[in-house]
Amino acid sequence: MPLLAPSLMGFLFVVFLVLYFLSSAIKILKEYERGVVFRLGRIIPVKGPGLVIIWPIIDKLVRVSLRTVTFDVPVQDIITKDNITVKVNAVVYFRVMDPIKAITAVEDFFYATSQIAQTTLRSILGQSQLDDLLAKRDELNAELQKVIDFQTEPWGVKVTAVEVKNVDLPVEMQRAIAKQAEAEREKRAKIIHADGEYQASQKLADAAKIIASQPMALQLRYLQTLVEVSAEKNSTTIFPVPIDLIKPFLDNLEKKG
Repeated sequence: MPLLAPSLMGFLFVVFLVLYFLSSAIKILKEYERGVVFRLGRIIPVKGPGLVIIWPIIDKLVRVSLRTVTFDVPVQDIITKDNITVKVNAVVYFRVMDPIKAITAVEDFFYATSQIAQTTLRSILGQSQLDDLLAKRDELNAELQKVIDFQTEPWGVKVTAVEVKNVDLPVEMQRAIAKQAEAEREKRAKIIHADGEYQASQKLADAAKIIASQPMALQLRYLQTLVEVSAEKNSTTIFPVPIDLIKPFLDNLEKKG
């Protein structure tokens, strides 16, 4: 028995080494993952997805996800071009296009992209006026995406979209905007009312021309008015006067005019 103990210990040690070697050498990468392998400090071709075998101690594998990453840009205090302080936050969508660049060109591509997004958000929106920030958000989103993507491209990171989420205005500015919107609505109402009066005057002028060319039309309109008034139950008394009686006076007025 004392002779078998060292042999058993050696066997167990060998089994342990084999298991350690296999666990360190065999890696399984998911479909959306790639493995950047450093062999003695130097890059070798990207591995994965699926079963990947590396040399323990000699090789070091770094997993990189190719899925789209979403992160919120913290709220930023921004002074717009027209000197109004607002609080703005956004959301950024990006994904790794080149795993080797994402690992070797920058220390932490996620943190670096986050910092670039924050500084670019303050820079781009700070050059815009408040009205543009509220009304032209799609254009600003496109500009933000373009600028951020240009700066992250050397890292192998593609920024696919940037969306401004919330724009918080000071209470005083909210009141001013509400007053401006109310004044704009009143302006539109007055314009619509004036346009209606203008159209009505045009119709009355057209009707006057028709009645002037056809005197009987005035008589018919007069009789129609009598019918409408008499149809209602009221105490109004109407004394019809024939148009022929006042026609000479109208003719004299026209001659004097």
